[in-house]
Amino acid sequence: MAARILPVVKLATKVTIAGGALYIACDSGMLGSSEKGAEALEKAKVAIPPAIEEWTKYFGLEAQLPNIPKIEFSPVQTWNSGVRWTISALSEAPTKATEYTNQGFQYLKDLSK
Repeated sequence: MAARILPVVKLATKVTIAGGALYIACDSGMLGSSEKGAEALEKAKVAIPPAIEEWTKYFGLEAQLPNIPKIEFSPVQTWNSGVRWTISALSEAPTKATEYTNQGFQYLKDLSK
């Protein structure tokens, strides 16, 4: 009986954790616009170190945790560069397709000689 219940409990735990993470991400604005995402990142940078310190005191962990690295990351700039790259690739697609088609035809002509 326990062998049948354990996989169900494991699955329920995983689904609960994933659902909770998704709920927190949506609630904090991480899945919204890039401005909301940047605000959520700043809130996380402020809130996480005190929370880790509180939990280490609560559980009696005396381990020295490494310092959190400074991340110079702008979600807005990263998003914009991704959009620019995608639009650039889409605008060049017809030209590249023509070039590759011509190269393929030339290759086939050279093989048939």
